[in-house]
Parts: sequence; structure tokens; C-alpha cells
Amino acid sequence: MEPAKVTLTAYQLQYCLLTHSKCIKFFWGFILLLALSNSAASFTIVKTLPGFSGELPFLLETGYIGVGELDDIQLFYYFVQSEGLPATDPLVLWLTGGPGCSALSGFMYEIGPISFDYERSIDGDKPVLVLNDYSWTKVANIIFLDAPVGTGFSYANTSAGYNTSATKSTADVYMFLRKWLLAHPKFQTNPVYIAGDSYSGITVPLTVKKISDGIKAGNLPLINLKGYVLGNPLTDEQHDKNSRIKFAHRVGLLSDELYEETKLDCHGEYVYPNKSDAGCIENLETVDLCLNDINPAMVLEPLCLASSAKPNKLNWEPSHSGVVFPDPDPLLLEVNRTGQWCRDYNYLFLNIWANEKQVQEALHVRIGTKQEWERCNRSLCYEYDILNSFDYHRNFTNEDLRAIIYSGDHDYIVPYVGTQEWIQYLNLTVSSNEEWRPWFVDGQVAGLVTIFLQFRFWSPINE
Repeated sequence: MEPAKVTLTAYQLQYCLLTHSKCIKFFWGFILLLALSNSAASFTIVKTLPGFSGELPFLLETGYIGVGELDDIQLFYYFVQSEGLPATDPLVLWLTGGPGCSALSGFMYEIGPISFDYERSIDGDKPVLVLNDYSWTKVANIIFLDAPVGTGFSYANTSAGYNTSATKSTADVYMFLRKWLLAHPKFQTNPVYIAGDSYSGITVPLTVKKISDGIKAGNLPLINLKGYVLGNPLTDEQHDKNSRIKFAHRVGLLSDELYEETKLDCHGEYVYPNKSDAGCIENLETVDLCLNDINPAMVLEPLCLASSAKPNKLNWEPSHSGVVFPDPDPLLLEVNRTGQWCRDYNYLFLNIWANEKQVQEALHVRIGTKQEWERCNRSLCYEYDILNSFDYHRNFTNEDLRAIIYSGDHDYIVPYVGTQEWIQYLNLTVSSNEEWRPWFVDGQVAGLVTIFLQFRFWSPINE
């Protein structure tokens, strides 16, 4: 597919430069636009996928776009055109959390158009794919991006290119989106939303800020940014983790007596407690024992102790704000056959499927760029240079942006109670008759919602 073409006659450019000083800025923007549009990008329409019977009933495009110096970083993406009205439906850029978790995880397990038929996959030799009736692609065009570099099928041409951070990755994502829009000009007028979950609570606001600054600077193409979407977002390194004990008490995992004693002795500080306070430390050890065998991602489900270390310990490493969990060993697939179910076992199917040669050929992955595909790259060369995105949200309230923050009510990793608190700190005005009310789907309570004049918080029940 040819890169987007930008046309301007020599006479038009000369007239512009002679008659208006602002055209100097336009001139350099035009030169940059030409450079971007001529940048290397490769993408292909994927019509069939191993494990799915027949042609895909939606438009799937995969490809690479180079970013960074000399396009050293090659970011891989999956684009699904809206199954509704693609010409006018929103364009969503989805960034899976981690950092280092592939967009294919969000694609297959969260909001994408296909997933695995788990029962048929267990009984057969290879994973079987099935359509997702609840895909966001029913109403939106979605770009699922493997970012930062080293995630999924994204790679760098040099070893130095793999060194990244929240700030650098944001710059790469911004450049990616500009180049993608240049290569897909028919989507340049669509409303754009940046979305993600978990650790993307850090990178999505940074990306929104980068795009907003680019719009104000007149960077081309002008992105029609309308807002952002975040699910159970990590927002403040200390605050979110500190809210875990309050959440654990609220859902009945801690007794009233233990919670009140711990709160009193630790003065509400559980992440960096006073180590000389014996009462506080003793209570935290008891709390730790109560929560050791709880699945932090979904407290009502069993914890796969055989497949992962206990990630919910209170003495987490402050310099590491990611929430990546190891995938289970493929040998544990036999455990799933015995009838003991665990959500983590479902990740086995993606690990098997994405590493098949036929799958990578169907997705047009560049052979040799990855030794082995991982759902979450645990050896990412990543610097956590941004630990708090609260100020970004606060500044966005002064801009004409929409936001939806949604939280599952049984997630212990980034509890909804902490998210509610930082939203309250924004001091927003609640829309009339929209203060914390239940919402229904087919007569069943599905969650609770508060709508602010500039913001929305949504908490679905039982995720």
C-alpha cells in the first residue's frame, strides 16, 4: 500500500511564504510531513487465521511502522476496522498494560473480535478460535499496538534500541500514530480515543498529553483527539497500592478488628510503614497471611500457585510499578484437563497459538525478529521514569476531552477504591441525577456509575 501523498505546488508554496509569516512554520511542517509519509511502513490485510474456520468476517490488518532514529524501532500492530460505521466510528488506539504485555492479549482476552473456544481447544491438538459477540470493534475502529519496543512482535534493529521508558515509549507511540494516520488518510477525521488498562494508566495519559501538545503546536497530521479510556488504571504508585488493604477489608478479606488495628497502628500508611513501629509491622504480617492465597487479579477466583509466585505481597519493590505476572508453564495444561480451572491456564492457548509458524505467517510477522513470542515480556529493558499520572488527569479537566474510567470491583491489584479517591481529588462537579447509581443490562444490575460534567467513573460488578 502506497504511503499517503501530500501535494502542494511550488507556486502555492512560494506565494504562501511571501504573503504570510506563519507559512514559515507551515513550510517546516510540510517538510516533516513529507518525511513522515515517505517513512517505511508495511501492512497487509489478513483474511484467514489458523484455528478459525473460513474467512474472517471483519477487516484485520497487521503491519510494522518504524519510529525512532532511522526507524530503528519497528512497532507491530493489529488494526480491526469497525463492524459498524468505520467512516465515522471512533478510532481507538489500545495500549495493553504490563509494561511489556502484548496487544494480542487485549485482542484475544479483552475487547477484540475473536477469542479462544477453550473447551474445543482442550480437546483438540491446536487452539480453536471463536467470535467475540461483545467486541468493541462492533462500534469502533481499533489499533492494538505492541508497545513499548520488545513487546509482542515489536522489535529494534539494534540492542540499544531496546532501552526504553515510559517517556520514550510515549514519544514512539505518538510518532506511530501520526505515521499510521498518514498511511490511512481516510481515518484522519475520525474522533480519536487513546485506551488501555492496568499499567497503561501511566502511559495512556502521557500519550494523550503528547498528542494534545502536538495539536497545539500544529503538528501534522492534526489528530482529532476526543478523549481517553482506562480500565483499572495504575495512576499513583503509592496511592493505588496503599488502597489495597482498604479494598481487602471492604470485600470481606480482612476482619473489622484487624483492619481497624492496622489502620490505627500504621496511620493509614501500608506501602512505606514505619519499620520501628512493632504493632504496625506485626499487623501487616497478619494481613499478608490473610491475603497470600488470594488471586489478586480477581479475588473470587482460585490462585494458580503452581504457575506463578505470589504477587500480592505487601513488600513490593517501589522502583517497579509494573504489574506483569508470569505466564503458566505449558506443562500445566494437563492440570486444566483434570477439572481444576484457573484463569491463568487460558493464557496457555495464546502462548501456543502465537508461537506457531503458520500463525506468524498469517499475521505477516517478520521471521527472525523474535526468538519466542511472550504474552508479557518479563525481561523488558524499561525505565520507570513516571510513577504518577494524576497531574495529567487534573490538567485534562481544563481541556475539551472526554474520559471514561472503568474498574472491576474484584481487582486487588489496582483496586477501584483507590481510583475513586483520586477522581474525588479532581474536585469535579457531578452531573445532575448521575451521582453513584446502578445501571442495568436486560434488567440485571451490571455495575454502578457516576457521571461528572467532565469525567465518568464506571464500576462493573464481578468484572
